[in-house]
Amino acid sequence: MPVLVIQTSFLGDMVLTTPLVAHLAERDEVDVVGTPAATALLANHPAVRRVIGYDKRGRQAGARGFATLSLELRRERYDRVFLAQGSMRSAALAFAAGIRERIGFDTSAGRALYSKRVPYIEEDHHAKRLLSLAGGSAASMRPRLYPGDAEVRAVDLLLAGVSGPFVAVAPGSVWPTKRWPLYDALARELTGRGTIVVIGSADDRELGAEILNAAGGRGVNATGKLSLLASAELIRRCSVLVTNDSAPQHLASAMNTPTVTIFGPTVPQFGFGPLAEKSATVGLDSLACRPCDRHGPVACPLRHWKCMREVGVAHVVTAIDQVSS
Repeated sequence: MPVLVIQTSFLGDMVLTTPLVAHLAERDEVDVVGTPAATALLANHPAVRRVIGYDKRGRQAGARGFATLSLELRRERYDRVFLAQGSMRSAALAFAAGIRERIGFDTSAGRALYSKRVPYIEEDHHAKRLLSLAGGSAASMRPRLYPGDAEVRAVDLLLAGVSGPFVAVAPGSVWPTKRWPLYDALARELTGRGTIVVIGSADDRELGAEILNAAGGRGVNATGKLSLLASAELIRRCSVLVTNDSAPQHLASAMNTPTVTIFGPTVPQFGFGPLAEKSATVGLDSLACRPCDRHGPVACPLRHWKCMREVGVAHVVTAIDQVSS
């Protein structure tokens, strides 16, 4: 009988849930509930039997969507569910589905509905924390994604005019204060090292154009042109990814691509740093006001935003050299 994992948080959280899924799949078939965007990342994943989309803010929003999904899950007769996302809604969904064993963290909002509460260890990486829900080993905590033929073809087409190594940069983030403002200056500095490829969503297209313009117009603006899984395939091919503390960092971890992550209002100690074998983080450790938020505020609470403005291009280039050696 399959087990269930519920992970309806951010895209990066779904990537970091894949080690838990792989661990569970060593003994059981595994189904995963997630947002439509996040479950798309699990296509082709050998550890996943079935992905179940939960559009909790769209067509399945509200009591009707909740009830329909809980009935669907109840029909599967799951014995165990792992609450990788700890909201009360996720816990209530597992409870309404009649799943006997409901396992989650002791700090989660929905913990009152859990049958087993696992300690949430602040100093651990989140992939390790998620593995602990099932007693998994930290030795297997690097995530994995599996782009398929369609993703490979999409990237082949996008990079048709690119020869030699290329550097990928991911300047976007849903949290404004986590967007390092000097990617254009970095692109100018890196023009002699190969082609610059900008990745991100359609919302980052204008920013991508500005970055490539700073690089003399040479490069590829891939923003909004690839699916998430195809973006992972593109990241797999680059020599290094430079990114903010956002989803592309976790895609790079899954593809084991050398990664430089720029942290501003957040810090790697929250448990969401890169996991690629060659990776480095850049941030102003001496700044007294860091960290100021678990995710990243819309605006700097002190109005100076030094945590990002004062991270120099030279610091990032040094980190690139470190992971490229």
